[in-house]
Amino acid sequence: MSFSSCYIGRFRRTLAQIHSTTTGCLNHQISYYQKPVHRTCTWMNTQTRLRSCRTQHNSTRKLVSNREEEKLVICIEGNIASGKTTCLEHFSKTSDIEVLTEPVSKWRNVQGHNPLALMYQDPFRWGLTLQTYVQLTMLDRHLSTVSAPVRMMERSIYSAKYIFAENLYRSGKMPDVDFTVLSEWFNWITQNIYLPVDLIVYLQTTPPICYERLKERCREEEKMIPMEYLEAIHQLHEDWLINKTLFEVPAPVLVIPADHDLPKMLHQYEANREKILLAKNA
Repeated sequence: MSFSSCYIGRFRRTLAQIHSTTTGCLNHQISYYQKPVHRTCTWMNTQTRLRSCRTQHNSTRKLVSNREEEKLVICIEGNIASGKTTCLEHFSKTSDIEVLTEPVSKWRNVQGHNPLALMYQDPFRWGLTLQTYVQLTMLDRHLSTVSAPVRMMERSIYSAKYIFAENLYRSGKMPDVDFTVLSEWFNWITQNIYLPVDLIVYLQTTPPICYERLKERCREEEKMIPMEYLEAIHQLHEDWLINKTLFEVPAPVLVIPADHDLPKMLHQYEANREKILLAKNA
């Protein structure tokens, strides 16, 4: 079976599961103002149910992971080599925090194929392939069940779309039709599935520092990343999370300057621990 047919088949099965879940739950006929019906549906190995969710702009009924809606959700955002892994490793030592890293190993190996490397080699051809898979795997991260009261994620489905897919499109490396299809998927997901974020921790790092760190860690897929790419990703983060001129920000933002060496960064993480862990009550 070819990579493309396998990939398309996986998305078709996912779509069928979504349709089955939504139809089954809606047939239970809960009214808008009623309490959620405690009927479980299986989708992507996560128990889900319909819940009335009030968002900033409107009120909708969305699929939500059972018992996960009351847990604190923190997303660590930042440029490539901004120090996200170090931050996550630091907080992973706390017993009431469960860390979920980016599923990079999946992006490097889809039944023997490496869509991450392919995207860096030829983004116009493989950008949609990678980004749709990133979107799927990040959705799985958001919906996965955690045992701790705090879920700390490396990036999010939001930055996957607002930063990396957006950069491919703006730079002319993703065709209009590909970006439109990806956006339709993203819009459906965020409009129909409850994906709460309580706090975004933005590790604000200048592109030259990121570039030096990239060269030091020497990951195979990152060897061909130019400074211009890091500058573009940095500006998109700034426009989204600082200037708030790009897209809607799904949660409050805590900015941590991250150009410093390891000892100072660890000190900053500890200095901000209370702000991070009390985000739900902020």
